[in-house]
Amino acid sequence: MSEINNGRNSFLPRGYSLEDSQARRDWVKNYTGVELDDTLTDEVEDLKGIIENHVGSMKIPMAVVGPLNINGAYANGDFMIPLCTLEGTLAASMNRGIYAATLSGGTTVRHFRQELSRAPVFIFDNIIESAEFQKWVTKNEAKIMEVAESTTKHGKVLRIDQITVQNYVVLDLVLDTKNAAGQNMVTLAAQVACEYIQAETGHNYFLESNFNSDKKASGRNMLLGRGHAVHAETTIKNSVLKRILKMDPDILFDSWGFFPTVSSLAGTHGNGLHVSNSITAIYLATGQDTACAAENSIAHLGLEKQDDGIKFKLTLPSLTVGTVGGGTRLKMQQRNLELLGCAEGENSSRKLAEIIAAATLALEISLICAIGSHTWNDAHMKYGRK
Repeated sequence: MSEINNGRNSFLPRGYSLEDSQARRDWVKNYTGVELDDTLTDEVEDLKGIIENHVGSMKIPMAVVGPLNINGAYANGDFMIPLCTLEGTLAASMNRGIYAATLSGGTTVRHFRQELSRAPVFIFDNIIESAEFQKWVTKNEAKIMEVAESTTKHGKVLRIDQITVQNYVVLDLVLDTKNAAGQNMVTLAAQVACEYIQAETGHNYFLESNFNSDKKASGRNMLLGRGHAVHAETTIKNSVLKRILKMDPDILFDSWGFFPTVSSLAGTHGNGLHVSNSITAIYLATGQDTACAAENSIAHLGLEKQDDGIKFKLTLPSLTVGTVGGGTRLKMQQRNLELLGCAEGENSSRKLAEIIAAATLALEISLICAIGSHTWNDAHMKYGRK
């Protein structure tokens, strides 16, 4: 973190040799105070709840990029970002975007929502029954929420949204899952709530209707999110665009309009370039459920001309991340959370979400400038091959 740095050299050593890898680990320890140790292993007995039919472990290459300067509601300072990926150029590209953003004054981020839901469905013989059921749920909502919340020590039930179509009634049970990603938390809460409703009304249910769009992109998750929602923005100076990103700012801004237009034509959810690259690499490094990249890669990216540069704006409405439970208890992943300053603290999951958003914006900036400057393929030919 920046308070530990004390003005030390802010450039990571480069190179592909064993000595270069060790030099980077030494640099990170000197800069952050955290020692990266890829010999850390987990006892087989500790993997219960993470994997079944275990036969061994596979190592995925890990990099660090940064330092990334962030001004957030929960994340503030300079951060080294751990990445696990098999895609050559990804780490170099993110590092380039981070360097450009930091030279231009850093990245501002703001966490603005944390909601995760499970959406069971009740099925009725006719719409009269379904209408009466909705009235009953509305009348007894406080009690249903109390029953649901009794299943968790940390989570909080925020509301129950009712969605009706034909003779179906979906109850979207929405929770603040605190520092947990919370998929199991909301599932248990929803089941106990439904059992209570069934006992009181006699109506049967299925625990999953697919409305909450778990592990899939959807309009619902684009608008309401699944997990954390974060805005990120940074203004890259014209001089930095030209010198570091090799991009003429006027050409970039004047031409950008084709991207959201063609994205809409293709029917994509949002208009991000390759958000899934960033979040998957950070998710692997920090013990997240990487399948959530399906819905978490939804993004809204925008550019705004400034007098001295271009403001890049990114909204990630759906980041299903946590800092407790699941893969976060694995030793290497826990060490990486320590590196980010997210291994503990009341709002550590919100802090992690802000860091992910800032790092993702850096990667988006680097790629859009590579496309705009016609250097995208050149970079992959240089760094994406042995």
